[in-house]
Amino acid sequence: MSIRHILFDLDGTLLPMVQDEFVSYYMPLLAKAYIANGVPVEPKPFIEAVWKGYYAMVKNDGSCTNEEAFWKAMEGKLPVDGEKSAKIALEFYGNEFNRASVTTSPTPLANQIVKTAKRKGIQVYLATNPVFPRCATMNRIRWAGLQAEDFRIITTYEDQCYCKPNVEYFRGILEQFQLDPAECLMVGNDVEEDLAIRALGVKTFLLTDTVENKKGLEYETDYAGAMGELLAFVDSL
Repeated sequence: MSIRHILFDLDGTLLPMVQDEFVSYYMPLLAKAYIANGVPVEPKPFIEAVWKGYYAMVKNDGSCTNEEAFWKAMEGKLPVDGEKSAKIALEFYGNEFNRASVTTSPTPLANQIVKTAKRKGIQVYLATNPVFPRCATMNRIRWAGLQAEDFRIITTYEDQCYCKPNVEYFRGILEQFQLDPAECLMVGNDVEEDLAIRALGVKTFLLTDTVENKKGLEYETDYAGAMGELLAFVDSL
């Protein structure tokens, strides 16, 4: 086996968390940020509107960026114009969003895994679902104790036109860097989102510490294990 490239998921993988706990914590904070900026929103309908924006990104057909898909879906949903809305959101993700780090469980193993891969000459890519602005993703990288400069790409909603589990999201990364699927490994914790790359001939390592399989899908993966086992596996490559 010759693995020369590893694509890593972030949330629930390099940054251990339970996704529902994380989202349930930060969404009300986002609503409060709008209220603090003079936008009279009710938390429940506000959060429902944000979810509509999220699903618009998941369903994006590649005709626009995920950022554009999100804000188009949000048009008319809030009592504020799109430009001000986006400004409030970016200010939130750059600052108050950091409070949500309490819902995560960072481990030094994450950085060890990335550094071990690089020491072995393996290229690493942060294939995190691009549904967040770059500033939010850079903050989550920091929570995880990682260095952004280690990764050849960090996918965010500003520069991606597809989302997981759409295989076109993964195809875009492979094509951008002209990667041979046979030389790649995807590491993730979400059965539906991360194992979708198998359709392109990429091997997968399913992280079992915080595995997500909300739909109870049957699945296949080449490798599986906890974070410590992942470190040993990467070290063996």
